[in-house]
Amino acid sequence: MTDLLTTPITAELVRGCIETEQTAHGLLPHRLPAWARAQNIDPQLEMAEAQPSGVRVAFRSRATHIELHTLPTRRVYAGAPPRPDGVYELVVDGRLAHSQGRGTFVAEPKLMRVRPLTSFSHDLATEGWQPGSVVLGISQLPASDDASEHLKVPPGRTIMRVERLRTVQGEPIAHEVALLPRVLPDLAERLNQHGSLYRALRDAYGVTVATAEDTVETALADPVTADLLGVETGLPILLIHRIGWDVDGHPVEWSVSRFRGDRFRFVSHQKLQ
Repeated sequence: MTDLLTTPITAELVRGCIETEQTAHGLLPHRLPAWARAQNIDPQLEMAEAQPSGVRVAFRSRATHIELHTLPTRRVYAGAPPRPDGVYELVVDGRLAHSQGRGTFVAEPKLMRVRPLTSFSHDLATEGWQPGSVVLGISQLPASDDASEHLKVPPGRTIMRVERLRTVQGEPIAHEVALLPRVLPDLAERLNQHGSLYRALRDAYGVTVATAEDTVETALADPVTADLLGVETGLPILLIHRIGWDVDGHPVEWSVSRFRGDRFRFVSHQKLQ
């Protein structure tokens, strides 16, 4: 084999990003222009903006041997399993010729049935799995118009936001954001003590979810969700919106959960008249 030629990657060769930035480690792709990044204060948007998924290097060559030198980056979340390595695909004349990082896949079984009026932890335990949860954040914030409508509170009232990464046997399975209509003192401690949000609401605050409505739809994992769940961007997911009411019909929870579509199924049992 003859000596390899070194060709620097320049912005002209890169596709799938808004602009690039030259750094000490090479060319860094960006999904937002510099002026937008300078004004951004949202850490999740910043994380999504930095995702290189879908970025391509396009060129013409007579070479039969090609090497690509990259600096892989990935986020690490305290208490969560490490993210998988990235995937690099080589496409020649529009056809996939090689895919590094994919390996051999074995289809995993569906983990559980998502059932109304039960919690994530209860469902998994019933199926014989070991549920887990990583709290990504618990905060107070003013109710938006959507939160006000679903939780039946005045716009701007202080509500609570609970963001968690749900796991099974240590594997990330779902990303969940729950909004609660009132401030609950020491919620982080109670949630850690009881493990389940529903159990914490019931045992620590005397709030029981008596009825619930689930709206289920399919979606594709965006870069933030994909990074949290350790899957590829674009993986089909189950998007479940839930509203829970207490025995008096007052809303006690409005949540949005994103489940891995390859590991979950939704089953609804109804009694026909």
